[in-house]
Amino acid sequence: MTTPATPPDPPAPAGPEQPAIAEPPHAPVVGPGQPVLGRQRLHPLSPVLKSVRTLFLVVAAVSWRGLQNLGADRYALVLLGLLVLVLLYSAVAWRFTGYEVVGRELRIHEGVLFRRTRAVPLERLQSIEVVQPVLARPARLAELKLDVAGAGKAEAPLAFLPLAEADALRTRLLALASRTAAPAAETAAPEAARPEEPDLYRVDNNDVVVSQFLTPPVMFTPLAVLYIVGQLAFNSDFGVFAVASMVTAVAGTIGAPVMRILNFWNFRIGRAAQERLRIRHGLLETRSQVVGAQRIQSLAVTWPLLWRGKGWLRVTLAVAGQNAVSADGQQSRAETDRLLPVATVDTARAIIPLALPGLDITALRLSPVPDQARWLAPLRRRVLAAGLTEHAFATVDGLLTRQLTVVPYARIQSVRVTEGPWQRRLGLATVYVDVAGSTPAAAAHRPLAEAFTWADELTTRARAARALAV
Repeated sequence: MTTPATPPDPPAPAGPEQPAIAEPPHAPVVGPGQPVLGRQRLHPLSPVLKSVRTLFLVVAAVSWRGLQNLGADRYALVLLGLLVLVLLYSAVAWRFTGYEVVGRELRIHEGVLFRRTRAVPLERLQSIEVVQPVLARPARLAELKLDVAGAGKAEAPLAFLPLAEADALRTRLLALASRTAAPAAETAAPEAARPEEPDLYRVDNNDVVVSQFLTPPVMFTPLAVLYIVGQLAFNSDFGVFAVASMVTAVAGTIGAPVMRILNFWNFRIGRAAQERLRIRHGLLETRSQVVGAQRIQSLAVTWPLLWRGKGWLRVTLAVAGQNAVSADGQQSRAETDRLLPVATVDTARAIIPLALPGLDITALRLSPVPDQARWLAPLRRRVLAAGLTEHAFATVDGLLTRQLTVVPYARIQSVRVTEGPWQRRLGLATVYVDVAGSTPAAAAHRPLAEAFTWADELTTRARAARALAV
């Protein structure tokens, strides 16, 4: 939590010969309502790239059944007509789309029939991701995605901008969000123009591939392939479109592991300005994300069952504005929440303190649940554990896929104690710690007196941690 800064005098206006994103040297941070960056448009190729991307979605929606009903010629004409319509609409939308930075606010102007302006307060900004889709890479274009506290998805995506402009805009927005008064020559310079700092850690691509092969969908895929081959050999009524539909289903089954391999390829962690982490990865679509430690709401360390033989784990970050992680640690969108997609315990011990300083996952003193919890969790009882450490609240749960969840005290939003009907009979309760943008951390089946003591202590520690962060 930060306190509002007193607005200093506005900077001198830029001359016509200056680029739109530059400021006078050593310009202070401007106050509310003062223009920082005038209205800008997206790159002229944006309508073309958006139209091609939309066409891919249309092809996937029509699928094999549409091709069978329409025929190849009419199918191609329909797709061509849709592409032309989408291209025209995208061109008109580009004409009215733009962005500007006013004070500590990013404003997005868009709309064709109905014009609208979205304002993104920069103090709610959690992280910014620069994404280069495979179609945009030849033209060196990128998409800017903003993770904002309280939003269920990336807010105000700007697609597409020149890569250097996207880097410069990200640097500027992060500087404004941090209430820094860094010189403009530093805050406006693209990251690509700065001396490249060596990566702190690189994930082995071979480990990424093997880890995704050690997943249930991939291991059961050979059975599905044998079923298709058997149907072709012994069932004469098994037509071409039936085969195509089943092949599509198999591809969908293994699609998620393949997409993760492409997404986590060349995964590397480095340092960015102002003690932030820079996480970069991707083979076809490259992603570069900058996250500050003060924006991390919680951290989860997961040990999948099939990875335990190799001693592997994965580390996930919860940042407000990103989709909440489900119980199995997966996300519906591209997984951009990973601190480590696959790693050993020793590697995790070295990297995790970069995100949460002072945290050692092997030195957490957690207490197990009492014996009466065996009536409610007979198999999980030996796994369940929780405790209040020096800097964070930690819980362990999961029988087959084990997960350690750590919530820094300064990120706690609220604390709840719940009692189910069977818990009341056994004198047990569950302590829930709520954080922004993620599922709560739950300490299940704790003794009732301990649960209320923890709730009071967590509230006190959270208040003290937020006071220190000011």
